[in-house]
Amino acid sequence: MEYCIFVEPQVGASWDELSAAALAADRLGFDGFFRSDHLIPPGRELLGTPAVSDAWTTLAGLARDTERIRLGTLVSPVTFRNPGTLAVQVANVDAMSRGRVELGLGAGWNRDEHDAYGIPFPDKRFGRFEEQLQIITGLWASQLGTTFSFDGEHYRLVDAPGGVQSPFGERIPVIIGGAGAQRTPALAARYADEFNANFAPNEVIARLYAGAIRACEAVGRDPGSLKLSSALTSSLPWSRVLVKPLPAAGRY
Repeated sequence: MEYCIFVEPQVGASWDELSAAALAADRLGFDGFFRSDHLIPPGRELLGTPAVSDAWTTLAGLARDTERIRLGTLVSPVTFRNPGTLAVQVANVDAMSRGRVELGLGAGWNRDEHDAYGIPFPDKRFGRFEEQLQIITGLWASQLGTTFSFDGEHYRLVDAPGGVQSPFGERIPVIIGGAGAQRTPALAARYADEFNANFAPNEVIARLYAGAIRACEAVGRDPGSLKLSSALTSSLPWSRVLVKPLPAAGRY
């Protein structure tokens, strides 16, 4: 079992608070420190003084400040960033951390924050989600001295330089999560190292995990190779506890 800290700075945590929490988690032996990738609270409900906090900028700082803890997002919306530059950005942060980064990726859902910062919010995002996964994992799998091209409905890459994977790990882990019954588990089975289910009753989480397991079996993947995780609430408004059962530890 792995125990991680999951924080949501968009509800008011400053950089100093975020940094202090990550350093404490690193010092106290937690396995990972993950943060949301949002710019404003849901429904614009402000808890304290809002502090706009960019996920990958702050993770880059934490990559240099921490020593052993794993770092990542739960989750980065595909609407926020171009997949090609995101792949390079995450690989750079992974190199800065010497191989301790994980990328959580999702379709995006908070229209208010998109409107607030002028970010387009298309009604149909799942196709973009799958194409981003194809591009990011494709770039990370490409070798130094090669190029990667992609021609999809939403994105087109032409001869992007290969070798963007960090030199400190075989592959940056990808986390996919959500409450979808069909498409999300199918994407997790094809592209993810971890399937995440958050803030739901035990019976709902068990049903989501079962769906991810069936999706693995449908594509001939060993379900035990997919890590399962869930986030639980804590007393701080911007902090959560993330529990990651190891594949060998069973499934919930």
